Amino acid sequence: MSLIAEIEPLKQTALGELKSAPDSAALEQTKGAWLGPHGKFTALMKQLGALSREEKPAAGKAINAAKIELEAALAARREELELAAALPKEPTDFTLPGRRRPIGKLHPLTQVTHDIVSAFRKIGFAVADGPEIEDEYHCFDALNTPADHPARDAQDTFYLQPDSKLKTQSSKWLLRTHTSSVQIRVMKSQPPPVRIIVPGRVYRRDNADATHNPTFHQIEGLYVDKDVTVGDLKGTVEFVFKQLLGAETKIRFRPHYFSYTEPSYEIDFSNALVKKLGKEWLEIAGCGMVHPQVFENVGYDPNLWSGWAFGFGIERIAMLRYGINDIRLFYENDVRFLKQF
Repeated sequence: MSLIAEIEPLKQTALGELKSAPDSAALEQTKGAWLGPHGKFTALMKQLGALSREEKPAAGKAINAAKIELEAALAARREELELAAALPKEPTDFTLPGRRRPIGKLHPLTQVTHDIVSAFRKIGFAVADGPEIEDEYHCFDALNTPADHPARDAQDTFYLQPDSKLKTQSSKWLLRTHTSSVQIRVMKSQPPPVRIIVPGRVYRRDNADATHNPTFHQIEGLYVDKDVTVGDLKGTVEFVFKQLLGAETKIRFRPHYFSYTEPSYEIDFSNALVKKLGKEWLEIAGCGMVHPQVFENVGYDPNLWSGWAFGFGIERIAMLRYGINDIRLFYENDVRFLKQF
């Protein structure tokens, strides 16, 4: 029998096997037997070299046409098997109403962050972001935090192992302890005026309990311009906390110490929620006028520019707003808790 005469019977046999393959595995085996590197049609192609010049064109054309038909049958059978696998195993009434997929919700910390950002945007603040893996310069040195400050102790900060591939490493790497490092990066990258907020995740060596977690979220604000005063700071803080905690919220400043602000203050607030807890005031944030040394560190003239900075924990705002008494609930991913917000 000539080569051309063999093509049609082989094609019909192959079509029959492809169309009757019971599952995907059997279909792939059949494909290999006929169209694979060692398949029967591949073997036919190899026999073309033995034909005369007159026979080669017709035989090659017939083999290619047969292969196209087989590949089409293969694709059709594969689609049939995939559809059959996707269908329910038991009878289904497709006229019944469909089941709606439940729509998820934003995490309560995300919701609070959005509200904080929205409040600041109303008064012209932009959002800045920066790396969570920082160096000591941006996290401490530029913020006027001396080398012997307790915050720089390994018992309070997550230091990272130095990279052995780097021959010189002038500053230790760490997980940032506050988002103030982003303020330094922004000031070093642009001239004043600056009006930013920096929300983000921070890390400190705390044992997890009802009010502490080694990972939490913080938002810091920075305003730098000419003739900025504590009055600007107090007005901004008062506006933001009224937006977040209610129009009846009152705030007060108490003297404090931070290495990167001078003068420095703790911020307390009072509202109906605080009174319900049996207290008059609750601490909520820290703030102050940017220390002149910080301005010098970033190349700003402290005789020309002034500014303030403040920061607070996002979890603290969420716990107060929603009456949550354990910070760990935010991180347990318990849907029964999260779907309440």
